[in-house]
Formats: sequence, structure tokens, C-alpha cells
Amino acid sequence: MSPGTRRPRPTAHDIERYAALFAARTKVMKSSAMRDLMALTEREDVISLAGGLPDTSTFPADSYASVMKAVAADSCARALQYGPTDGLSLVKRCVLEVMAAEGLEVDGDDVLVTTGGQQVIDLVCKTLIDPGDVVVAEAPTYPGAVPTFCAYQADVVQVPIDRDGMRTDQLEATLDELDRAGRRPKFIYTVPNFHNPAGVTLSHQRRLELVRIAGERELLVLEDNPYGLLRYEGSPLPTLRALDGGEFVIYAGTFSKILSPGVRLGWTVAPAPVLEKLNIGKQASDLCSSSISQYFVGAYFDSGPWEDYVRSLIEIYRRRRDVMLDALAEHFPREADWTHPQGGLFVWVTLPDYIDTTDLLARALEEHVAFVPGRAAYVDGRGGSCLRLNFSGVDEGLIREGIRRLGEVVREQVALYSTLTGATPRASAAPAGARPAVPELAEILHLPVQHSRTG
Repeated sequence: MSPGTRRPRPTAHDIERYAALFAARTKVMKSSAMRDLMALTEREDVISLAGGLPDTSTFPADSYASVMKAVAADSCARALQYGPTDGLSLVKRCVLEVMAAEGLEVDGDDVLVTTGGQQVIDLVCKTLIDPGDVVVAEAPTYPGAVPTFCAYQADVVQVPIDRDGMRTDQLEATLDELDRAGRRPKFIYTVPNFHNPAGVTLSHQRRLELVRIAGERELLVLEDNPYGLLRYEGSPLPTLRALDGGEFVIYAGTFSKILSPGVRLGWTVAPAPVLEKLNIGKQASDLCSSSISQYFVGAYFDSGPWEDYVRSLIEIYRRRRDVMLDALAEHFPREADWTHPQGGLFVWVTLPDYIDTTDLLARALEEHVAFVPGRAAYVDGRGGSCLRLNFSGVDEGLIREGIRRLGEVVREQVALYSTLTGATPRASAAPAGARPAVPELAEILHLPVQHSRTG
């Protein structure tokens, strides 16, 4: 075949030829909704409110050049070499600084450096999950975790959330039900700070309750905390790891949201026996994380206060969040509800249940705007009337225009339904989507109806 010639599409016979070779787990593996939509970020004609993208254009090019120059001058040979599986000591020092900013004091020996925070989820599943084992997660949950849970053939039981995060009363009821069935979860997965995708934050009281539940039942908790330092209002809350003291909590962090996702570096801190198994699992996965990335992060932290850059991100993202919330209030119909996140990158929108956001995405793409449909955050097909919006990845003007376009599409669907059914639009005492005057009460959240058993 000559270069540039398109390979012919596989026929049914070609597909069948390989089918018998695939592992059974491939039948339940799912593609990540965000990865499927990433190609849209390369299209200049599409306003993508889909991916959880930090704005890397805010990182000064001259800073990048000077940091890479320092790596080349001081550490070139070592940066091009393999490193230890658990990570270089220079980047572990950076991890300890970030965790100290989160109120956590840990030892470098307790840290495993990973290839992004996503690898932590994969390694935890690889280490703990046999096919059919139970994982408890929030409903909705991080869309990037769903394909990982499915790949390891976990039975995911989802616990509803509200404006204060995971419903710990429902968690206890779910655990009791599982216990009566003779089933013990391998771990509880949670994104406690500025939840992805819902944007809510687990309250202090529920953090205490979750840690108590884990301790009394001796259950592991995977605390996924990519956004903890990106707070725009309110007071910081203690991490689950800090409240637990390191007995049952596996902590996952990342440089993706506070520096750059392109460095592909994250980390985990876990109870010693678990950390040892995670280390062995990582050896089999990739031997070690990129030495070049680790030296880059080390040189960047040495070059000046990294907190200054994070503070600049906070100011940018706070403005973009406010622009998105204002645009939603202006352009979305009163039938829609959405969250008011105190930090992070996402707003979760709930539309009337007669609108399917998977179908809506196809219509929105015709208007050159993209989002993540809500079903990506569930394992059982729920979330059909919900969608996730990202406000960090595009500038304020594009946010306004993207929400305007999306609002037109949503209003079109509401009007069509009203015409076909004669239904009267939902009444509202306030202007459509208006934001309450008190920020603490602005976390509007209407999630899909939950059932007593959510799996």
C-alpha cells in the first residue's frame, strides 16, 4: 500500500477474524465520552464546552522555555533516562508542597508518582478488583472513571448526591443492603471537592461521616482530588486523608489542573500495604512515569513560587465561571437547572426529562458547540436529561457565544415539546435561571430521580 493511501474499512469477515482473540473484558469496556469528544477541540469551528481542559495558554511561554533550558543544562542525561517506579525524589518534594497546601503532611516514602491522576484510578482497580467485585461511586460520577471500572469488570453501585455531595445516609443504606446480600465493596470512589461532573462539594459533616463509615466497616476510600486548590469562594475543607489519618483513604492528586495536563504526572498516597501493590502494578504498566516530565516539574517548582500561577488561574477561572452562570441565566429556559460550583471546572445542567442530551449533542454540534452528555457519568443509562459544561478551557467571549447557541437549541426542544403536547412551561417566581443573591444558596441541584438500589 503506497504512503497516504487510505486503508480499506474492515469487513464483517475481518472483524470476526479477530473477535475470538479478544478478552472477555472487552465486551464491557466503554470508550471515554471525553476522549471521544477531544477531537472537537482541534476544530476551530466548534466551541467545546466538553473537555475538562485547563487553559494552558495562560502558562507563560518564556517560563516554559527557561524551565526546559534549565533541564537541558543541568539534567539532560538523567531526564532522558529511566527512573524509579515510585518517582524521582525531586518531584516527590513538589508533591509534598502541593499536599501541604491542601493541609496534608506526608512522607515522601508514602508517595507513588503516576502517569497522571487517571493512572491512580486504573492502578487501584488493577490492584483491588476481580470481575464482579463491587465499587461504590457517586451518582453521577467522574465520566473518566466509568470506562476504567468497566474495563476491570467491576459491579458499580452508585449513591445519589445533592448540594452537599454524596448522601452518606444513602451510602450506609446501600452498604447495609450489600452486606445482607453477602457482598463487600472493594472501595468507595469519591470526588469530594468541586465534583466532576456535578460541581458540588462534600460538606464537612459528610466528610466526617464518610470517614467514620469507612473506619467502622474497614472499607477503603479512593479520594480523587484534582481540583482542591481551585477554590473561588468559601473556606477550604479538610481532605478525607487528613481526617482519616491515612488508615483507609487512598489519596489521588495531579499536576494536570494546577500546572499542565501535558506533563502527565499525578500521584497517590495510600496505606503502606496498598501502596506496595500499586507500585508493583505500575511496574507492569509503564515501568516509570516520564523522567523528562518529572525534571520539568522539579525545575518549575525551583524557578519560583508555583502558588502564584495557581492564584492567576483561580482569578481567570472565577471570571469564566461567573460568565457561564450569567449566560445560563440569560439564555437557558426556566425549565433548566444548574449547579453553582464554588471551585473546579464544571457546571452540571439538568434539563426536562423529555430532552435526551445524547440526541441534543448531535443537534448542538450542528450549531458548532459541544458538551458532555449526562449518561457518561452513570453506568446504567441514567442521566439522559443532564449535561456537563466546562468553563475553564475557552475564553469569556466563547463561553457567552457557546451558551447562547446551546440555549437556542434547548429552547427549541422545549418549544417543540410544548407544541406537541400542549404542556404549559414550568412556572417560576424568578427570571429564568436567575442566580440567588446569597452565594451559599446558589448551588441549585436537581439530579435525576434516584431509586433505593442504584447499581
